[in-house]
Amino acid sequence: MPKLKRGTILPTAKEEALIAKAIAADPDTFEPSVADWKKMKPHGRIGRPPAAVTKERITIRLSREVVSHFRATGPGWQTRIDDVLKRAAGK
Repeated sequence: MPKLKRGTILPTAKEEALIAKAIAADPDTFEPSVADWKKMKPHGRIGRPPAAVTKERITIRLSREVVSHFRATGPGWQTRIDDVLKRAAGK
């Protein structure tokens, strides 16, 4: 069970029974069975698929002028810096 926030009040057993009874009586909802939960769980990896070519994470110091210039070009500015450096390296 995940760590609860300080001050969280959990329902008593009596309150839990009343909640379960209300769920069962509501025609617009249902309590999923264990089999239903297994069907609902995601299969495989969640998130961005792994890249075919990965990049190496480094720390580099660039002049403010260079960073300002590339940031002003909008999203993807780091990829554009990478492209310029690849061209400079003859790749």
